[in-house]
Amino acid sequence: MSEPPVVRYEVSARIARITLDRPERGNAITARLLAELVACVERADLDPAVHVLLLAGSGPGFCGGYDLVESAEGMGAAAGGERQASAGSPLDQAVIAANHDPRGTWDPMVDYAMMSRNVRAFMSLFHCGKPVVCRVHGFCVAGGTDMALCSDLLVIAEEAKIGYPPARVWGSPTTALWAHRVGAQRAKRLLFTGDSLSGREALEWGLAIEAPPADQLEDRTEILLERIARVPVNQLMLMKLLVNQTLYAQGLHSTQVLGTVFDGITRHTAEGYGFQRRAAEVGFRDAVRERDEPFGDEGRSSYKG
Repeated sequence: MSEPPVVRYEVSARIARITLDRPERGNAITARLLAELVACVERADLDPAVHVLLLAGSGPGFCGGYDLVESAEGMGAAAGGERQASAGSPLDQAVIAANHDPRGTWDPMVDYAMMSRNVRAFMSLFHCGKPVVCRVHGFCVAGGTDMALCSDLLVIAEEAKIGYPPARVWGSPTTALWAHRVGAQRAKRLLFTGDSLSGREALEWGLAIEAPPADQLEDRTEILLERIARVPVNQLMLMKLLVNQTLYAQGLHSTQVLGTVFDGITRHTAEGYGFQRRAAEVGFRDAVRERDEPFGDEGRSSYKG
């Protein structure tokens, strides 16, 4: 008997609704989730009845990042010579690369080959010919922000949390969209500290298009979706393609290559190995909490960090 999907898909009134559905894990990212996300985006893109896509998450929050709890905690076994068997999925291969034995040789291009596949999955939202609206509640952190920022419009609850705490250690934003979305100086402000924004702050910074109270989030998002859905799909596709050319011209692809390579480097610095060793000793969530507490964050909503 096949397992139920971890990304739900439904269409109604010209709107394709794509919902991350791993609520027990904070909708944390796995290879399977990314594969199902890509399939759903393509399905909507090819459906002439669909004018606009909604990306949302089930449970307490939108997405807590990569589901790498076991990989980080297993770093001690890898360092002790117990290597994991080669797995078939890109994310599983990336986990192996992230946990490589520091006494051996790390191949950055093996790491890049794996992580760049995840970037292409996130960017399926950006490359989709039709508009994508992302609705965020609760939290959207670490790798979860890649999906939010690759979407065209962000509607976030005013008290929700969005940010990239792994900028403190063990991570670099692979899709490299922060500067494009909030400007260079504000991107530096976030990435130099790993701090997160509330939904209200995301609106003030121009990252979000709207930040209603949590109890109004769905209604406000539906109003936006319905307005977009009234426009002919060919017009929507033309407008998205036109605006996206600006980001292409600014060198987005080249920056993403750097961001993805840098992500591998951050996991293989002395500090990166120290973080993984600590995760092996006390558990990943406690290691994240220790990393984030000096900044006033609890670090509980993120699986990668």
